[in-house]
This record gives sequence, structure tokens and C-alpha cells, in this order.
Amino acid sequence: MYSAVRFMGTDSFVLGNCNLLQKTDDSVDELGVWTWSDLLVALKHCQVSQQVATSSGVIQNWLDTLIVRLAMATEASSSGSISSVDSGSTGRSINILARATWWFKDLSVLSPNLIEMLVKSMVSRKHNHVIIGRFLFYYLKSKFHTASSDEKHRVLEIVIDMLYTLDPSSISCKSLFGVLRPVRCSNTSKSCRNKLESMIGSQIDQATLDDLLIPSPSGRSYRYDVNLVLRLLKAFLRGGGLELSPMRMKKVSSLIDQYIAEVAPDRCLKLSTFVALVTALPDSARDSWDELYHAMDIYLEVHAELSEDEKLKISCALRYEKLSSEACVHLSRNTKFPTNTQVRALMSQQSKLKKLLQGINNAKCYTYSPYRLTGNGGRAKEDEGSEKEVVYDEKVETEIQRMQWRVMELEKVCKKMQTQMAKIVRPKVSNHRTKRSLPRLCS
Repeated sequence: MYSAVRFMGTDSFVLGNCNLLQKTDDSVDELGVWTWSDLLVALKHCQVSQQVATSSGVIQNWLDTLIVRLAMATEASSSGSISSVDSGSTGRSINILARATWWFKDLSVLSPNLIEMLVKSMVSRKHNHVIIGRFLFYYLKSKFHTASSDEKHRVLEIVIDMLYTLDPSSISCKSLFGVLRPVRCSNTSKSCRNKLESMIGSQIDQATLDDLLIPSPSGRSYRYDVNLVLRLLKAFLRGGGLELSPMRMKKVSSLIDQYIAEVAPDRCLKLSTFVALVTALPDSARDSWDELYHAMDIYLEVHAELSEDEKLKISCALRYEKLSSEACVHLSRNTKFPTNTQVRALMSQQSKLKKLLQGINNAKCYTYSPYRLTGNGGRAKEDEGSEKEVVYDEKVETEIQRMQWRVMELEKVCKKMQTQMAKIVRPKVSNHRTKRSLPRLCS
């Protein structure tokens, strides 16, 4: 009625003693006595003439009233925390969620523009971001069943824009991957795609391998969309800031190592893309490079046509000091890698051996010293009767024995690697009719 009066310009029309605009103003002022159904009916009718109603502020008043009613109903019916619903599957948790989401179906009939206004008002009024996010995913799913291509595009844009305004921790990573699939098939704006990828990237540590195995765009020869994963990793590193704890980094590195192992056998995967994927995360993200080494081995086996220079680009990405002894032994006889790679692997093992020997010498010097460091950082005279000193001596001796055992293992590894490398180098020496000996790198 209010929109009709404004639209027809009859705000000064008087019927008897009744001014139509005044009458509708009085009706709007009585929003406090409107029922939930009255508000929904009014919003549905105003969707047709939304521009007029919005300019007059009527729709915003109705939405504000709706949100107040919603908050009151939710507080009256909920006695638990919504944020804890995902952590359990008890009947009580399900009931809490049901009481907090009862309005989803009622409001899913509203247009995307009204949903945008609704969510902005809910955010400004500090409404629960978890519930808002759930509603947006519900709205997207319900609209996609009946919407036209243009309507789907509009719904996607609005939903992603509104999700971007929420606290990232309130949004499910799996749900965001569910939105990514229709976005890739629609003509959404680059800004919209960037927002979605930024949200996914910020919590990629919650993703699974299946989430990342997204087929490449139509017309591309490679199997999976590796460039998308690279963008997600950049978003993770860029958006994490101080929140990138070692635990999160380790989870992401483990996930990416699995992903690299899946894409490595792809014959169409470019060398530059593979190297970019291997080097996407900082060195501190991984304690071991064994998984990456095996992925490189697979890639070189599938791409046997690579030149020596191209193989060097892969081997240069290796972190030899983070390879296990077993991986180094395997590398020493791996002809798919350049020869200098095998030498560097041997040198890394020798470096470990040298550090261990130094550690043993330092530990022995400390054990037999008349003065020792106490737990509080000062020096204390050796007390043979002290039980604490005896226990500490036993720990030091145990550590020395462990290090000595490790030295013996490393010495065996170095000798084995030298033997394997000699077998590879010897045929090359005879072919060139030159007599060269393998440099002695291990004492």
C-alpha cells in the first residue's frame, strides 16, 4: 500500500477525511503489532516495486523488525551455543540448531537484493555469523533448483559477497568448496571469484585431498586444476599473517604433498607448474622431504624426455638436509636425477655425520667436566652424592649412545651411497677414456 501511494503520486490525495499517505504511515508505525506472517507477506509484495519501497526506507524498517523478532524468538528457544553444534551429533545439539534455523525456509523466498539487505542488517546487529552463513548456503541451494541462468548468477554473486563479510572461522571450508563448483561453471565476475578463493585459501588447512582434486577447466589438457591450488596456497600464505601456526603449516604441507603425488603422473603437467607447486610453501613447513622426493621421481619417470637443464630445475628444489637416509640411498642410485644431485645428497649426509660427531664430543667433554651447568643456568660444584646429578648423567650417557648409534648408521649410509655412485660414474669414465676417482667426501 505504501509503495503504491508513493508510486502513483497520491501522497496528497484525500478521501473524505482520510489522507492515504498518512494512513499508510500510521500502518508502518504500528509494525510492533505485526505478526511474522504479516511481515513476510509485506516483503513478498514489495519485491515487485522494491526500488520505490527501498527509497522510502519502508523495506528496511520491515527487515529491521523481522530481525528483532528473529533474535527474540531464537533467544527464547535456544539454551546452548550454536558454535558448538558442529563438535557433536547429540540430539540436544541437533535441537539447538533446529531452533536457531527454523526461519530459513520462510526467508528463502525473498529476492537476492532483499537477502543482501537482510544479511547486512543482521551483521550490523551482531547476529550469529555461524547461523547467517548456514542460511546463505541454504538460500543458494534452494534457489538453484528453480532459478534461471541469470538468476543463478545473481544469487551466486550476492551469497559470495555476503559470506565475505562474515568471520572466516564461522564458515565451513567444505561448504565453500561446494560453492566453488557452480562458480566455475557460471560467468561470475573476477572479483567474486577472488573473494571465494580468498575465503577457501584462508582455511585450506581444513580441506581434504578430494576437495583439491578439481578437474581442469574445459579445453585444458592437464587433468587437475593445479593453478587453482596454487592460488589457494597464495591466499593461505597472504591471509594467514600471525595466525599461521606451525601446526597449520604442517597440516597444509602434508595435504599438498599428497596432492603433488596425485598430479605428478600427469603427462600434460608443465615443468614450471610442477616446480611452482613444489616450492609454493616455505622450507619451515616441512620436517621431511621424502614424499616430495618420491613425487619428483614419479614426475621424472613420466617425463623422461626432459633435458638435463630441465631436470636440474627440479633437483634444485630438493632440500637434501631434510631427506632421510633411506631416501638419500635411493637417490644415490637414481639415474633419473642429474649426477650432481647424488653428490649433494651424499654431502648432506656427511654434514649430518659431522654435526653428530661434534655433538658427541661436546657431550663427553661436559660429562667428564668437574663443573656442570645446573637447571637454572648457573654453575654448581659436582656432587657425587646428588641423586639429581646421577639421573642427569644417565640421560647424557643415553643420549651419547643414541648419537653414536646414529653415527654408525650414517657411516654405513655414506659408504653405501659412495658405492652406488661409483657404479654410475664408472661407465661414464670408461666411455671418455679418462681416469677419475670419486672425490672422497666422507672421512
